[in-house]
Amino acid sequence: MSPVELIDYLETLPEPHILCDAHYRILAANRAYLRSFGSETPVVGRACYEVSHRYAAPCDRVGESCPLKQSQASGQRERVLHLHHTPMGEVYVNIELAPVRAGNGKIAFFVEKMEPLGGSYGMPAASALVGRAPAFRRMMELVGRVAPSDATVMLQGESGTGKELVARAIHDASRRAERPFVAVDCSGLTETLFESELFGHEKGSFTGASARRIGLVEAAAGGTLFLDELGDIPLGMQVKLLRLIETGTFRRVGGNEFLKSDVRLISATHRNLRAMVDDGRFRQDLYYRLNTFPIALPALRERREDIPLLAEALLERVAPGRELKLSAAALAALTAYDYPGNVRELRNVLERATLLSDGDVVEPEHLPDEVLHGALPSVAAKVDVGGTAVGSLADMEALFLRERFAHHEGNRRSLAAELGISERTLYRKLRKLRRPA
Repeated sequence: MSPVELIDYLETLPEPHILCDAHYRILAANRAYLRSFGSETPVVGRACYEVSHRYAAPCDRVGESCPLKQSQASGQRERVLHLHHTPMGEVYVNIELAPVRAGNGKIAFFVEKMEPLGGSYGMPAASALVGRAPAFRRMMELVGRVAPSDATVMLQGESGTGKELVARAIHDASRRAERPFVAVDCSGLTETLFESELFGHEKGSFTGASARRIGLVEAAAGGTLFLDELGDIPLGMQVKLLRLIETGTFRRVGGNEFLKSDVRLISATHRNLRAMVDDGRFRQDLYYRLNTFPIALPALRERREDIPLLAEALLERVAPGRELKLSAAALAALTAYDYPGNVRELRNVLERATLLSDGDVVEPEHLPDEVLHGALPSVAAKVDVGGTAVGSLADMEALFLRERFAHHEGNRRSLAAELGISERTLYRKLRKLRRPA
């Protein structure tokens, strides 16, 4: 197929596509790409890494995975998840790159399909998953893999890690995105109430059932049903949930007719279900049906470098219109704290701080004592719990870089990947610290 024929073909595709040569140069971009990712600056003739990442070198030279490089090595189609610069800001994008061979069998071009992963951003957004840390990106890679399918997903993580947000991101990136997303909180429901909530009931089926009521399974028809706190489902209800998964059928409470259900099931738990299976508190067959595609959500302390981004986003959400900022000392204390309640706790801490702050800057005195006293010693030394910031923002950044540089044993590439910056930017920052290059 000639380049002209390839370009004509790309214009028939509904998803964003670009055509590249072996030197990373963009030869064409279809209308779908320009609608989703276009800007005032033309993209044709420029390097893909410059357009998508604003890098001065290919992705694989700055600590990123490069699908074009991988495809050159394997000769096959390659898939990765990347953060791309778009008119909406930095957005996680599923990349699928396929080589196109010339008549002599050698790879001549590469066709790259890009699909934004809805609801997830590398930088703060009004209401979305936010993160750039390696642990967060590994989670998002799994989200990007499973979202287009109808596979049953189990989200595993501590309370407050954002399991419902991840479930919504999976739904938003699936073929069911235009259909309902229905969340069910399984905690605190008795067996009878749970069955009625999930499957609905017929008129007169129990005292107070004055009319037929559809359940949440029916309400989610064609869409996604999210079962939060799965470990709290009563044992007697688990067999009925298993029937729903295996046969796609259910009955309303008090009904005789089996109804069909077309829902995608996502569940979440902070409990050790494997141990509950061993103790007989959770059905083994249900566990294996729900655990088709497990995704572990990292605790906030496992992606500490995302705290400044999250704090900025959360301040906008809890105090819209105030344009609040964090002082260097407050940010240092927030970054050093371990957050047993994870992102939910960070949000609560910031909401409290906005109520205590009369100005436009959140200072250490606006933070709870447990945050100030729970800071890592090396960072806490920069904060006077009486409220006086000791050290500038540059001091805080320098301290943080030294700690992370030591953690990575001097490996600039891995540190740059963790921080979500290029090696060149990191090199300049380290030179300011008088580190050896």
